[in-house]
Amino acid sequence: MKLTSLGLDIDAQLVYENLARILDAAEKQKIMVTIDMEDEQRCQKTLDIFKDFKKRYSYVSTVLQAYLYRTENDLNDLHPYQPFLRLVKGAYQELPDVAFPEKTDVDENYKRLIKTQLLNGHYTAIATHDDNMIDHTKQLVKDHNISLDSFEFQMLYGMRTTTQQELVKEGYKTRVYVPYGSDWYGFFMRRLAERPANIAFAQKGMAIK
Repeated sequence: MKLTSLGLDIDAQLVYENLARILDAAEKQKIMVTIDMEDEQRCQKTLDIFKDFKKRYSYVSTVLQAYLYRTENDLNDLHPYQPFLRLVKGAYQELPDVAFPEKTDVDENYKRLIKTQLLNGHYTAIATHDDNMIDHTKQLVKDHNISLDSFEFQMLYGMRTTTQQELVKEGYKTRVYVPYGSDWYGFFMRRLAERPANIAFAQKGMAIK
């Protein structure tokens, strides 16, 4: 859930009121609500709001993006809150003064974040289609005897379906993300930018030859 959809760019009080209404309902039903991360300019506001609500609600989590320089510090800063975190590489277009411009650096940072979060003992959602990240997590879990109940893999609906099924057969919790709604274009374009191979999947889904 993006805080801009609740009024983040309009009024601070508005976003607090809207988020509280959602979390009140979610808490009663024991449904986890994930506060999504947007571009770097909104990162600090998003984390501040998450920390405020984590003091009062159990069923709230947030997202950290591996391509931002600041993220390792953010992860350490969140440690006292015992956060449920969704870790992603990041898909927004950012300037090189705030984000790693090279994929290899993003990947190495992602691995560090996964290791830190898991060894801290906090529930972790590893959102990736990257075999290297999946294999890294498997080895890390094996080496440190980490419970399979302490994390999950997350993937997009329709992508790496065979891999999703294999992970489940191996005993790994795997959640499939199904985007829904009319405001789809920005999400769609970020997924294409993140992984150009997604273009073939989109063409197949729309029967474009």
